[in-house]
Amino acid sequence: MQTCTLVKIISCTNAGGVSPVGTVDVQPMVNQIDGFGNAVEHSTIFNIPYFRAQGGANAIIMDPQAGDIGICVFSSRDISKIKSTKSTSNPDSYRQFSYSDGLYIGGVLNGAPTQYVQFNADLIAIHSTGTINMTAQEIDLTAPVIKLNASTSVAIDSPTITLHGAVQQTGGADCTFSAKITATGDVIGQGTSLHTHTHQILGTQVNGAPFPVTPAPI
Repeated sequence: MQTCTLVKIISCTNAGGVSPVGTVDVQPMVNQIDGFGNAVEHSTIFNIPYFRAQGGANAIIMDPQAGDIGICVFSSRDISKIKSTKSTSNPDSYRQFSYSDGLYIGGVLNGAPTQYVQFNADLIAIHSTGTINMTAQEIDLTAPVIKLNASTSVAIDSPTITLHGAVQQTGGADCTFSAKITATGDVIGQGTSLHTHTHQILGTQVNGAPFPVTPAPI
C-alpha cells in the first residue's frame, strides 16, 4: 500500500508552453530492500498527472523538468478512467494505493533557481536570465516613483506617445527628431526666447556699404 514518497522526474510531456496540464514519468527514490538486505531500485512509473496552480483559464505555467525531485502521492482507488475521460466514473479495477495511481504535487529538495519570482517583507523581485514578456489589452503601472534603468537603450514603439507633466532631459546628450516639432508655448534656448527675440537685419547700398534696417520681430 503506497501513500507518499519522494520521486525523481524522468521526463515531462510539456516544456513550458501554453498547453493543458500534462503528465510526468517518475522514479521512486527510496529503494526497495529484499530479505537479504540488498537494494532494488524502482522502475519508472509512467503517465503520472502533475499539479499546476490553475483556476479556470488562469494559470502559472511552470512544468516539471527532468532531474527535479518532488512529492508523489497515491490515490486510494483506481483513477485511470478519470485520467482518460476527465469525468466522474467508477474505478476500472479494485486496486488501492497503487503506484499506478500516483499524482505528482510539486518539487522539494531542489537547488537554487536562476529564474524566479521572489517575495520578501518589502520586496517582490522578478528575475529572468532571458526575456520578460508581458502581453495584455492594457498594462497599468502605478507608483509614486517608476524607474527604467537600461545599460544600452530604451525603445518605445507606439503610433502615439502622450506625456502628462513636466519633461526633463539631463546628462548633456543631444536630442534628435526626424519630424516636425510643434510647440503651443514658447521655446527657450540658453535663455533666449524663440517667440519674442529679434534679429538685426543688414541691407546693402548700391556702393556696397551696409546700412541698418529696423529690427523685425520674429
